[in-house]
Amino acid sequence: MEELTEEELIDIFALAALVRDALRKSFGAEGFNYAWNEGEKYGQSVPHFHLHIVPRTPGDEGISEYEPRKFLYRPGSRELSSEAELSAIAKQIRQNIS
Repeated sequence: MEELTEEELIDIFALAALVRDALRKSFGAEGFNYAWNEGEKYGQSVPHFHLHIVPRTPGDEGISEYEPRKFLYRPGSRELSSEAELSAIAKQIRQNIS
């Protein structure tokens, strides 16, 4: 993140607002967690910037542990999502980006 220009940061957070609104429409999210990892020792496995935007809904399991499938679009622990399920979710979010 420290290598990004001011213009790039403004653009990233403008895009984050669009994604936030689409997630709100798609999943009825009432709140969000935003995060990025910086530094290999601190969770950054690929040396680039990307922003996690996690929609939060009442009754989700929160982020006391990092397991996104427990609180993203369908609360509860479970096996990995199928490609078909992920494609359907991506399509729903794309339809709600305005």
